[in-house]
Amino acid sequence: MVGNFGARGFSAVVIAATAFAFAGAAGAQTTVTIGIGTQDTTTNTATTGTIIRELHLLEKYLPKDGKYANIKFELEWQNFTSGPPVTNAMMANKLQFGMMGDYPLIVNGFTFESNPESKSRLIAVAAYSLQGSGNGIVVHKDSPYFELSDLKGKLVSVPFGSAAHGMVLKAMQDKGWPADYFQLVSQSPEVGSTNLQEKKIDAHADFVPFAELLPFRGFARKIFDGVETNLPTWHGVVVRTDFAEKYPEVVVAYLKAIIAADAWLRADPKLAAEKIQEWTGINKEVVYIFLGPSGNMTTDPTIKPPLIEAASADVKVLQSLGRMKEFDPKKWVDDSYLRKAYAELNMDYAAQLKSTQNYEVKGDDRFCKKPITDPRKSGEIWVDGGDIEPFSSAACTLGAYADMKAKGKKINVAYVFDTTRGIKLFADQAFFAMAADKNEIAPFLLKKDAEAYAAKINGKVLSFDDALKTAVSGG
Repeated sequence: MVGNFGARGFSAVVIAATAFAFAGAAGAQTTVTIGIGTQDTTTNTATTGTIIRELHLLEKYLPKDGKYANIKFELEWQNFTSGPPVTNAMMANKLQFGMMGDYPLIVNGFTFESNPESKSRLIAVAAYSLQGSGNGIVVHKDSPYFELSDLKGKLVSVPFGSAAHGMVLKAMQDKGWPADYFQLVSQSPEVGSTNLQEKKIDAHADFVPFAELLPFRGFARKIFDGVETNLPTWHGVVVRTDFAEKYPEVVVAYLKAIIAADAWLRADPKLAAEKIQEWTGINKEVVYIFLGPSGNMTTDPTIKPPLIEAASADVKVLQSLGRMKEFDPKKWVDDSYLRKAYAELNMDYAAQLKSTQNYEVKGDDRFCKKPITDPRKSGEIWVDGGDIEPFSSAACTLGAYADMKAKGKKINVAYVFDTTRGIKLFADQAFFAMAADKNEIAPFLLKKDAEAYAAKINGKVLSFDDALKTAVSGG
């Protein structure tokens, strides 16, 4: 049962090393096959799989001298759709590296504890949110349900074993709800998405990027975000210890490739989002809400203590459900390879380990003619065929949006930030609380939060369209 609970993070990077016998004289070349499994559609893992593959970054860093002088590397990329087969393949020694979300990673580590041939160790983080954003629950856009409690007794699907499943279980525990509060069924992202669109289920819970992807594609509305569990969420990379000990330089090379992928992403996030769409099929606007400036995920390979503390909390959730016995995440961490990668690149691992700063929205607001001073109160508009333009506030973003539309510009999407939680939102999916004097307009993910804030400022709640009309009228 435990072995099957483990799935998330659509990205397992795996190096299956198989040496073939020398065909002839001493010094003949040996081939080491590096099998790399990715979960391409999980946006969190882009810098640990898709980008590395497409930009050939691993080839750049693989060792070529010393004991590797006569080794030929062959890369075999594989794409996985869930986490359990990644752990199963690692246990079978077909994959050496794997990428998954927090809950399945923990199950991976726990499962390997009973493996006499090898253990697994956490060697890097792919992306994280200290606020817990990423996982979410969506309903059909026409649904009468606006918050989690509305789903009592309703049919809710989630990929069992995923980080989203963990989020649902944690939310139920936090609220003191019984195990049968929902009619909870296991459905993959693809099946759950289709069933939600066809109104065969009442809600679907999923991991990055589906709780944003489905609303963006026009048929869903998010009613719960992982930030409400107040527990960090993250993806990471695990390795079989037998492989890591035999080929440590290859492990370091892979970690250098992750660092390079992070740098490439941040150097031009718009281009990166466009290329990731091309490579994975996930809409660029959805990629950008997670991985762009002030995005809902921070790409950073360093293994931060708050994430391991969150993993310890995850263990307790799994133990309370009878899915796991004793497991200490702190003993499972091994950042020695990552430290070596940073040292060889002349980078400061200790400083990066302490930092929890994402890269942020910046620049000048050309509509309101002022600089961006608070990124988490700003906004952005992605002009079709043009730039992603920053604005200093939600009000300025709405005003600029209305102005662009009036001038006949086509807009891909606009972004604003949740007033309470600071997470990035699609503006057309947000609820806006507007003060009675119209001097303040505040965006929110959840209708109940907008209603509470509107009552506090003696205002009212507006939809995106109504908020735009207010911007046009100059209110």
